[in-house]
Amino acid sequence: MEKQKKTLCGLMALFMLAACAATGSAQAAFAVGEEADLTLAPYFYVESVDPEGAPPALDSFPLKATDVTANINGIIADIYVVQTYANAGDRPINANYVFPASTRACVHGMTMEVGDTVVTAQIREREEAKKEFEQAKSEGKNASLLEQQRPNVFTMSLANIMPGDTVRITLHYSELIPCVEGAYRFVFPTVVGPRYASPLVKKDTDTNQWIASPYLREGSLPPGEYDITVRLSTAAPITGLTSPSHEVDVDFAGASSALVTLSDPEDYAGNRDFLLDYSLTGAEINSGLLLYEGDRENFFLLTIQPPERMNLQDNAPPREYIFVLDVSGSMTGVPIAAAKELLNDLVLHLHESDRFNLILFSNELYTLSPASLPATERNLARAVEMIGRHFGGGGTEILPALQKATSFPLDEEFLRSVVILTDGFIAEELEVFTLVRENLGHTNFFAFGVGSAPNRHVIEGIAQAGGGETFVVQKASEAAACGELFRTCILYPALTDIDLSFSGFAPYDVQPSVIPTLFLHKPVELYGKWSGSPEGSVTISGKSGGRDFVREISLSEAVSGPENQSISYLWARREIDALMEERYTRGDFSDAKRRITETGLAYSIVTPYTSFIAVIDTIRNPDKESTDVDQPLPLPLHVTNFAVGGYMRGAEPEAAILIAGFVVFLLLQAMRRRKRKTVE
Repeated sequence: MEKQKKTLCGLMALFMLAACAATGSAQAAFAVGEEADLTLAPYFYVESVDPEGAPPALDSFPLKATDVTANINGIIADIYVVQTYANAGDRPINANYVFPASTRACVHGMTMEVGDTVVTAQIREREEAKKEFEQAKSEGKNASLLEQQRPNVFTMSLANIMPGDTVRITLHYSELIPCVEGAYRFVFPTVVGPRYASPLVKKDTDTNQWIASPYLREGSLPPGEYDITVRLSTAAPITGLTSPSHEVDVDFAGASSALVTLSDPEDYAGNRDFLLDYSLTGAEINSGLLLYEGDRENFFLLTIQPPERMNLQDNAPPREYIFVLDVSGSMTGVPIAAAKELLNDLVLHLHESDRFNLILFSNELYTLSPASLPATERNLARAVEMIGRHFGGGGTEILPALQKATSFPLDEEFLRSVVILTDGFIAEELEVFTLVRENLGHTNFFAFGVGSAPNRHVIEGIAQAGGGETFVVQKASEAAACGELFRTCILYPALTDIDLSFSGFAPYDVQPSVIPTLFLHKPVELYGKWSGSPEGSVTISGKSGGRDFVREISLSEAVSGPENQSISYLWARREIDALMEERYTRGDFSDAKRRITETGLAYSIVTPYTSFIAVIDTIRNPDKESTDVDQPLPLPLHVTNFAVGGYMRGAEPEAAILIAGFVVFLLLQAMRRRKRKTVE
């Protein structure tokens, strides 16, 4: 009995030591970050409680409503986003909000409305806009600042929202609706997922500070409203109009026009991408040309559609697949279940002539083999067993995983493809794209975005830099169809060695400058300018199934008119993307920055180096005292608390107890094993 008491006391002491150690570890981790101010980790918002019945002293949720209207005419979407901010507290506040946009969007307009005053924002160089905003803020004036942090991540800052004020910000942007497998999909992102910032990669805090954003806990939603309306108008009758992401009501005003609205306003729409799919009946999808004649410049958009599918599998060379699966904390639950279902499908459909390898990554790397293996039944079973053992946890160290994937010995008889499955919640986009480009000569890269709101900038950027394609799978039930789409894409490139020739039509500044491979499931888009008269033709040539392919488009068939003005903005966006890629490739930051800035100012669009600024030249806050408020973001649907790197802020004791309990459990197991050995 006395011996058991001593053992129990010892375990209690160990438990207390473990708890202290665990708490100390958590505090130390944050202390390091506070000392360097470089942790850049998202964290959980902790709501302060006011005395019962008292109005809030500080309004922590100034964003009260987001209202989205997308007008889709043909294949171009004209989108207005109205953000309504209000201060329900009794102190002046400065609101900061992080929000997403499409990777294809070009933001070219912004207004600010306070009471009866409406101000149109002006485009400025980024630093100049920031200084102007800070000056207005310090003087007690209303001001708003829109900055691009990533091509698909923006921040809105508002100064001196007085108690009782309502501020409306209207953003205007355009984008092209892509055609995939003969159908169109409009994507409107609504939430920025928490980003993992690797401590192994040095970061510029000015352009990465937004990563340290507050998040609500899993299942919690902000009090504001989120509404989406789509007005769709096409030349051909619409069929199959559905939303895979939201419940919607569809009101047809004729066969080729429809109004789409959210069915249930109580179902919060702002925690996953809004998806709208539709097809057109009786409309054969062919290559086409859109023209816009401006006052100073003329623009065109050429869409190259895939030719008919040809069976190339018999002549396809043997392939090597390196599968890279994200098993970090943000993938826990539904996302990793979908990714594992998809990866199992990809692995089990390999051909006997293929070779493959498998890498799973979080903070650690797990590799199936030091070198790629033949796709035998035994090796495939090993891969499936390895996939099944992991359920998500830890950080998203994608760079070491890609470095490992590209380090395996090459066999020139096999075409190598690296296939990445991830939610893309990382901050090291530049380093990832650079690594991909460095290996493009002998490897191409395909990327699967996983979950309800993946970081499409990373997913699409990897595929673009790596000469591959991108796919998105939201849930496990979509895995088989997504896997089949991938196999069709990689085995049957529809058109290679593409070349364009122009007759009676003088194009220039064409983007992309190098035309990529045309895969079967979606077209290639080319933007450019032109001079002269819109006469003549464009001839598309290339190789399809080992045969010569030629298609001619007469400019008399082109669709021209003022409704195509958005093409000028879309060209500018593609030009900036190309300049950013040039910056990555050549490392010439100064020249690329200068040219991007000039393009942003010339076309009045938001870029990494140009921002929108609006100021009302009236002093609203004469005391010049205000509090900064960072609007908390919801976690994307099906993303768990494990996605937030700073999840122990405010919860260190609970985390410490869990860790301590685990330590004691291990000690007890060790004691039992030792006792059994003694008895034996």
